[in-house]
Amino acid sequence: MNQLFAARALEAGILNLGSSLRRNDSSRLESELHGWYRRQVITLGFGADTLAATRLSVSPAMEAVTWVKLTATARRHPIFGDPGPAARGALRHPDVALIADLIPPEGATYFPDLLTPKPTGGSWKSIIADQIAEIESTTTSTIEQQVYATIAAHWGRPVSHRIRRLVESGQLARRLASGIAHFWKETLNDDWSALQAILDGDINERAKSIAAHGIGHVLGDLHPRIGWTRDTLTIDTPYHHHIDLAGHGFVLAPTILSWPETLIQIDDTAQMTLYYPANQIGNGSRRPTELSQVIGDMRAKLLSDLGTPRSTAELAARHRVSASTVSYHLAALHRANLVSKHRDGRHVLYQRTQRADLLVDTS
Repeated sequence: MNQLFAARALEAGILNLGSSLRRNDSSRLESELHGWYRRQVITLGFGADTLAATRLSVSPAMEAVTWVKLTATARRHPIFGDPGPAARGALRHPDVALIADLIPPEGATYFPDLLTPKPTGGSWKSIIADQIAEIESTTTSTIEQQVYATIAAHWGRPVSHRIRRLVESGQLARRLASGIAHFWKETLNDDWSALQAILDGDINERAKSIAAHGIGHVLGDLHPRIGWTRDTLTIDTPYHHHIDLAGHGFVLAPTILSWPETLIQIDDTAQMTLYYPANQIGNGSRRPTELSQVIGDMRAKLLSDLGTPRSTAELAARHRVSASTVSYHLAALHRANLVSKHRDGRHVLYQRTQRADLLVDTS
């Protein structure tokens, strides 16, 4: 799994985030719709105290919840693909299934912030331990507000009966904490170092930028949909909302598994965290692996065959598949900058890029 994440992350680092975001699924919003303007934004007002307390940290809980979401909805990550049998096996655990019950249905984006507590400082091991402990200690009032009121407002329907029973019995927080702990252990814990190295690369780069240009420069350079002007952070969303962060800390958390989405949790100003796509995916170390395990058999075969420029028709004939199948995989490889293309007369020829050569050479 370490190999899978790290090597596929190499692909992700060169994709254009701005062009691949889905506007309706890119933010978590924990407020009612306030107003309607031609340009919808969330604005966060920063006082000097908030700016001074703004920090960078990873959020293992967010990565875990994102992987649960992909597994529960039977979706593929745009880079990492299928979550795999380990994740599906973990989902069968009754406590992990409760997390899946809190994943928003189609058309909704909200899931409770209590699942992703604002990360503390320190090592990733201490952060995930602290996050699990904080989930378990969530107060009854917070659970009722987020699980009952806020979900009903955003989903248009109440939560499942088993969630309601556990809220009423006071057991939900403990069971959710157990679910995160189990899913983490079964799917991410052993190989987290690969992802951590990538996230560390992003944080280190931004720390250097703070030293050279100041925190405002970093806040304005997180993502094309995030802007900074004087004392206000703006995030393009389908909603309009303003929050004054005065007196509260703020965490900027690079993410990998929620790529390419930007997410903001604003249920509780004490938990304010902005999740943005790590912009240096692939800087972490990766262990050798079979290329097919990284990008799939067909794409591995195509990449291995593209040391020489070839057309779609030629590749289809060489690999005994349809031209449409080849075109589908080539389009994905091209979006990831793993293949280049150029026209030669009537034909469009594809060839591996230098980055793809690295994948092939080390597989």
